[in-house]
Amino acid sequence: MNGPKTLSRRTTGEWSVRSGCAYSNPFADVEVDADFTAPSGKVLTMPAFFDGDGTWRVRFNPGEAGRWTARLRARPHDSDLSGDWSFTVAERSTPGFLTATPGRNWGFTYEDGTPVFLSGDTTYDLFGMDYCGGDVAGFLKRRKEQGFTHFRTRLHVSPFHPPEGHSDWHTKPMWPWGGSSTAPRFDLFNLDWFRSVDRTVATVDDLGLGLEMIMEGWGFEFPFNHRAWFTPEWEALWMRYLIARYDAYSCVWFWTPLNEYEYYPNGDWNWTPTADRWALRIGRWIKATAPHGHILSMHNGPRLPPFAERFRADPEAVDAIQFQEWGTRDADLGWLAAGIEESIEAAFAGWHGSAVFAEWGYERNPDYALKLPSHEHCDRNHTRRSAWRGVMSGMGIVTGWENSWAPWMDLETDLPGCADLVVINRLLTGDLPFHDFAPAAQVVEGDFAPGHRPLAMRSSEGNTLLVWFPAGDAARLSVSGTGEWFDTRSAARRPAEAQDGVWTPPQETCADGHPHDFLLIVRA
Repeated sequence: MNGPKTLSRRTTGEWSVRSGCAYSNPFADVEVDADFTAPSGKVLTMPAFFDGDGTWRVRFNPGEAGRWTARLRARPHDSDLSGDWSFTVAERSTPGFLTATPGRNWGFTYEDGTPVFLSGDTTYDLFGMDYCGGDVAGFLKRRKEQGFTHFRTRLHVSPFHPPEGHSDWHTKPMWPWGGSSTAPRFDLFNLDWFRSVDRTVATVDDLGLGLEMIMEGWGFEFPFNHRAWFTPEWEALWMRYLIARYDAYSCVWFWTPLNEYEYYPNGDWNWTPTADRWALRIGRWIKATAPHGHILSMHNGPRLPPFAERFRADPEAVDAIQFQEWGTRDADLGWLAAGIEESIEAAFAGWHGSAVFAEWGYERNPDYALKLPSHEHCDRNHTRRSAWRGVMSGMGIVTGWENSWAPWMDLETDLPGCADLVVINRLLTGDLPFHDFAPAAQVVEGDFAPGHRPLAMRSSEGNTLLVWFPAGDAARLSVSGTGEWFDTRSAARRPAEAQDGVWTPPQETCADGHPHDFLLIVRA
C-alpha cells in the first residue's frame, strides 16, 4: 500500500494500490474493503473506491492515537488488492467530528464537547459551481468570516428546478455516472466530476467548515424519480462510492440520503409510510457502511405527521432532522414569516433526536427574472424573521439566497439579509452563548395576532432573558430587571425599561413600512 506511515489523529489518510487484473468494469465487478484495527482493538471497515488506471484508494480518519493495523481484501479475491500494513497516529488537539447530542447544546457538539451553533448556507450546487469555474474558495472564506459554519450541498447537480429554474450558468455537463441522462450507465462513475468534488471537499475541510452531503437530489428529477431504472442495486453502488470517497473527511457533518425524502419512490411530494420505511432502511444501511459515525439526517418536505411518529419503528436509524418550513410568504405576510415556531412545535412533538431549522426560503434578488414565483416575497424581512423564529425555538439555522442556492451562480454578491444573519451569528457565539439558553414560552403573557407573539428564551441559571418582538407589539412579561433593546439589523443597543410590567419595543419601521423587530435582553 502506498500511503502515510504516520499521521495525526482526526486527519484524513489516503492509501492507494494498483491491480494487474483487467476488470471489464472495476466500479461494479470488484468490491474492495479495508479493515482498520485501532490501538483499543476496535475494528472499522472502510470501503475503497476505484479511481482509474487500475488504482483503488482507501481514505480513513483515525480517532485514536497509537499504532493502527489495516488489512485490504477484495471480492472476488485479487492478490494485488489484498495485504496488511500499519501506521502510527500521533495525538493532536482538535475538536473532532460534529456529533448529534439531543437535548444538549441545541443538539450538536464536537467530539471534544465544544457546543456548535449551526449557521449554514444552502448552496446545493457548490460542487458544480467549482467545476464550472466559480470562485468557490473565495465564497467559502467570506462565509467563514461572516460566522457561517456549513453548507447544504448535493452530490448530484440538477440543471433545472420547476417551474422555470434553468441553471444557465452550467458550462459543461455534470452527470456523475456513465453514459448520459437519457442513456445512463449507473455501473460507471465520471471520475472527472469526482476529482473536482474532491478538490472542493478538501478546501472546505482545510477551512474547518462543514458539509451536509445530500446523496440524492430532489426526488422529482431523474434518476431519483425513476426507481425502475435507478434500482436499489444502483442506489447502493452510488451511495457506497460516495461513502468511500468522502466519509473520511472531518468536514462531512451530515449524510442526508434524499432532499425532501418524501419524494421516494416516484417523485410525488406527499407523505407516505413507504418513504418512511425507505428512510429507516437506507439510514441503517448508511450507518453500517460508513464507519466514521457521521450524523445521519433526513430532510423533510411535508411537515406532518410528527417525526417521532414517522420513525417510531427504529428510533436509532435517524440522528437528526433537517427541517424545512417557510412560514408565510405571500404578498401580505411574507415579511412576517409567521407560523414557523408553531410548525416546529407540532413536527417535533416527542422527537428523540437532534434537529436543524435547515430551510425557510431563498431571499429574492429583484435584479433577476422571477424564475421561481414561490420566492417572490422572500425578502430581507422574511430572511431575518425566519432565522429569529428558528433560533428562538432553540435550533441552529441554515438559510439560502437566490444568488447562489442553485439556478444562479453569483458568489461575489451578498443580498441584504446576509448582514442580518451575521448579526445573529456574532451575538449567539459572543456575549450571549447560545447553548446556555432554552425556550421559555411561559414568560410572555396575553394573546397576539398570528405571527406577532414575542418569543422568549431563558439562560440555564435564570439570570438572563431574551425576548424577540417580531412586529412591534408590546408585551407583559413575568420578569423584572434591567434591560436593553438589541437592533436585529445593526446590532446597536439602547436602554429598555418596562412600564407597569409591560415592555414596548422601539416603534420603528423598515423601508417597506412594516414594523421593525427587536430583541429584548433582560438581566435579573
